[in-house]
Amino acid sequence: MNGLIIRYILGYVLKIEGFLLLLPSLVAAIYNETTGFYYIAVGIFCMIIGMVISGKKPENSVFYLKEGCVATALSWICLSIFGAFPMFLSGEIPSYVDSLFETVSGFTTTGASILSDVEALSKCSLFWRSFTNWIGGMGVLVFLLAIVPLTGGSHMNLMKAESPGPSVGKLVPKVKHTARLLYFIYIGLTLTEFIILIFSEMNWFEAINTSLATAGTGGFGFRNDSYASFSPYVKWTVTIFMILFGVNFNAYYLIIFRQFKKAFSMEEVRVYFGIIAVSIGIIFLQLIKTSVGTFDAITDAAFQVASVISSTGFSTVDFNEWPQTSKTILVFLMFIGACAGSTGGGIKVSRIIILFKSLGKELKSYIHPKIVNKIRFDGKAVEHDIVRATNVYLVTFFIIFVISILLISIEGKDLVTNFTAIATTLNNIGPGLEAVGPSQNFSCFNNFSKFVLIFDMLAGRLELFPLLILFHPRIWKDMAIQRKRRITH
Repeated sequence: MNGLIIRYILGYVLKIEGFLLLLPSLVAAIYNETTGFYYIAVGIFCMIIGMVISGKKPENSVFYLKEGCVATALSWICLSIFGAFPMFLSGEIPSYVDSLFETVSGFTTTGASILSDVEALSKCSLFWRSFTNWIGGMGVLVFLLAIVPLTGGSHMNLMKAESPGPSVGKLVPKVKHTARLLYFIYIGLTLTEFIILIFSEMNWFEAINTSLATAGTGGFGFRNDSYASFSPYVKWTVTIFMILFGVNFNAYYLIIFRQFKKAFSMEEVRVYFGIIAVSIGIIFLQLIKTSVGTFDAITDAAFQVASVISSTGFSTVDFNEWPQTSKTILVFLMFIGACAGSTGGGIKVSRIIILFKSLGKELKSYIHPKIVNKIRFDGKAVEHDIVRATNVYLVTFFIIFVISILLISIEGKDLVTNFTAIATTLNNIGPGLEAVGPSQNFSCFNNFSKFVLIFDMLAGRLELFPLLILFHPRIWKDMAIQRKRRITH
């Protein structure tokens, strides 16, 4: 276990966070808010700690997947712990546990909030919440890959630990260039949405916050009614971009290099759009039976389907009041999630496809025991390791899901609230149903339940295993042995 390189990476992460914490202070300066001083103080503190930790680069900068997982998990935990201090110290969120919950929700792009009055926050804190969505969307370590010099296969091991999906590949030969290209696409789409929103009734601050939160599929809003009071122009713009940010970024890479046929033939992307179309159609047919007009019905149906499947979590209506079938579809979409290689959460469409193809393969083996049948994805045979990893992921996911529901049920809330609270945090969605519905928040839970939900948000964003590996005693034993060796020598 290369503990020194893990510490080195953590130092870099803290230095990056220290710099990022200075940006809300610029917003505070524009709006003459004193809250910005807390962001400056915490930012400087992070930079100092980061410089101390990463002051000396380790001689051995090569590390493997286990180091990548540990570094990733600890980086996200550190980001959240330090990122929570400004809102806590300023008094805008008096409880540190609540501030930590809000910050973890931001970085993991969950969008679940403990705030009942979002509009009471300062402008710089509203910006920080949306900005954490944007940082967490692509991942701070993907950004780190573009600037930190590592050797060997270390870049790929770090990328595998943070990137969503059953497998991670390089868009271009070098992982560093892949990271830069991903951020180029990410920033490009964010700016495009911002420019389009500027032509609406939104001001610059609102357009920036909306673009950041949509890009990260985080869903932190700046109004108490989320996006219910905005015009159809804004709602449809946000709807389209929520869907676009849920698409596998490999498709955008192919489009940039004019490989349109290959991009539009990606199986996962086609299934993703198919699920969206069918879901919108069913919910729309249910809504027009109520007093909702045709245009409002299609607008709300499209917005909420896009919001849930992309794991953004914005809302235009209280879908907790919708018909049971519509609510059931939204709950299913929470689990399905967006495409692998996107900023969206959930189990991922690619895993769902592999799951159904594995089921089909198993059924065929019962009918024809001697048949040799390979699972194919995008015309290529899926390696057994990926199928195995997918199955293990799904089993682990539902084990954590069941245990989490059991733990928060101790508090005594109803099953729908507990079920959807875990579903929405583990899948990084945002609002659930009943007590955690779109018109409610997560402040109803006690601190113990909030820590369970915090764990689920981190586990969901990090694809479970990078966080779970921290609980393996062998990891800490190896690090202790290495520390003793360094002291001895």
